Order: sequence, then structure tokens, then C-alpha cells
Amino acid sequence: MDQIILQMLNGLDKGSAYALIALGLTLIFGTLGVVNFAHGALFMIGSFCAVTLQKLLNLSVVTIDPTKTDFLGNPAKIKTPYVEAWFGPEMGAAIIDWSVPLAILFAIPVMLFIGWAMERGLIKHFYKRPHADQILVTFGLAIVLQEVIKQFYGANPIPTPAPDMFKGSFDFGQMIGFEANKIIYPYWRIVYFMFSMVIVAGVFSFLRFTTFGMVVRAGMADRETVGLLGINIDKRFTIMFGVAAAVAGLAGVMYTPINSPNYHMGMDFLVLSFVVVVVGGMGSLPGAVLAGFLLGILESFASMNEIKSILPGIDQIIIYLVAIIILLTRPRGLMGKKGVMED
Repeated sequence: MDQIILQMLNGLDKGSAYALIALGLTLIFGTLGVVNFAHGALFMIGSFCAVTLQKLLNLSVVTIDPTKTDFLGNPAKIKTPYVEAWFGPEMGAAIIDWSVPLAILFAIPVMLFIGWAMERGLIKHFYKRPHADQILVTFGLAIVLQEVIKQFYGANPIPTPAPDMFKGSFDFGQMIGFEANKIIYPYWRIVYFMFSMVIVAGVFSFLRFTTFGMVVRAGMADRETVGLLGINIDKRFTIMFGVAAAVAGLAGVMYTPINSPNYHMGMDFLVLSFVVVVVGGMGSLPGAVLAGFLLGILESFASMNEIKSILPGIDQIIIYLVAIIILLTRPRGLMGKKGVMED
């Protein structure tokens, strides 16, 4: 039982990242009809927003302390982060410690601007072009963004720790009443799952309960009719592209303590996220979230040594096997609209 619960938790952790990236992909495809292969790069850029803020918060002023000497006998140089000099040692240290959560505030305007610039500067020219053209241009953009990050931040992963409060692990088994079974699980992974639930709920609430969201949903269903009512649906769809970019960026920000940011992490998640979108149903937001968690859990169970001893390598292909089975039996995906991909 403890192994089952542990793998369920691992699956929810992976599924959270898949669901958030797939949610943004589905928003873009559902509103603009664009297959955005640069969406994984937005996840990567979000993670490097956290890295950038951490570096900025650690910028230091160098002072000379004549009361101390280095190993050569020279007066010691003391580095003091600016935030500690401005806000005091305790407050400054706390701000640096909480750099990852604070990066959410930093990443939102950055990702909204990048999403807007990407849509206005490039993708709007490919709305009426075939999906193959959209895939090629957005994949090329993803490679460019990846190389830019590599140029400025290097090729090696950059550790970005969680706040001290959330470091370490806890006994999840004891918390749910399993006294005999120890289920040790990291704090931050639970935080990431809860954060993803808040983001998913926020996106769905925004689309369902706000006038802006209702117009966007109407535009997704019948773009021409909404346009005939005098509503600038293109402007709203551009904003939704920015929102989708922000969702991917926030997913990347909070994932940094789990997986140290590197320049190719966007590509690592991109293919899996597209599989999630297809399995859930092209254009279906609930389907993207459901498929993300479902495939995350299946991948987690397939990685168990007991399973791999029977089916070596199954953890590398389980997601694609499930996708093949679902698309053979239900081409529109789990929650896709009837007729989508069924021609």
C-alpha cells in the first residue's frame, strides 16, 4: 500500500507539470487554432525567470573589513547582498530564501509580454497557413529561444533551491493514519501539486465566470458570429495567448526546485505535453488536465522496479502506448468534441 500511495504522489507531481503545459497548449489551439511547438520553450523561460531573480537578489556590494584578514594577510573583502543592505540582514535573507515563490510576481509580466510579442510578431502571420507550417515555424522559434538561454546561462543545470521552510521530506503515511507504513515525500512536490490546482482552478474560473472568459469561450465555439456582433475577438485571443504563456511560465517557475533549470528542459516536456493534449482531446481544456494527471500517474507506476523487471523500458514508452490505444479506439481523445480528428 505504501508503494502504491508513493507512486500516486509521484504521478500527481509529474501530472501537474504535464497538465499545466497542456492547458496552455490547448488554450492556444482552441482559441487561435495554432499548433504551438514553442510552448515548451515558454515553460523553460519561466524556470529561468526564477534563476534570473535569484541572481538579481544575490547581487552584492563589496566592502573592506579591516578587522579581518584573508589567508594572505590582506584586509578581508565582505560581500553583502544589496537586499540585506537595504532591508536588513534578517529581512534580506528571507527575501533571498523565498526567491522562487517571489519569482511568480516577476514571471507574470515577463511571460505576458513574451506571449504577446510572440503572437503579434510571428504567429499571427500563420493563422491561415497549414498546421505543418505552424509546427515548423514554432519549432524553429523554440530552438532559437533554447540557444539564447544556452548563450546567456550556459549548458549546465542551475540549482534553484526551495525556501528553507519547504526543504526536506515528511511522513505522508503518518499524516493520513498509516502508522505502520512510512511514506516519505518531499514538501515542495506537495506544494507544486497544490499550486497547479490553484492555477487550473483559476483558469477555469476565469473562462467560466467572467464576461471576458465567456466571450472567449463563445469565440472558440463560433468565431465568425462573435465577430459579427462587433466584438474584437482577435484582441481577446491575443490576450489569451499571453495568459497561456503565463501559465506555462508559472509552471516552470515552481518546477525549478524539483528539476534544476537547463536550456533543453522545454523540449523534454514539449513532446509529452502534445501527447497529453491529443489524448485529452484537441481543444478540450478539461481533457488536457485529466490526461495530464492520468498519464503522469501511469508513467510513475511504470517506473517501479517491479514493473520494469517484467517489461524493461516500459517507463519510457508507456505514455505513447496509451496514446496509441486511445487514438485507435477514440480518435477525438478522452474529452474531445465529436468529429475532431475523426474524419
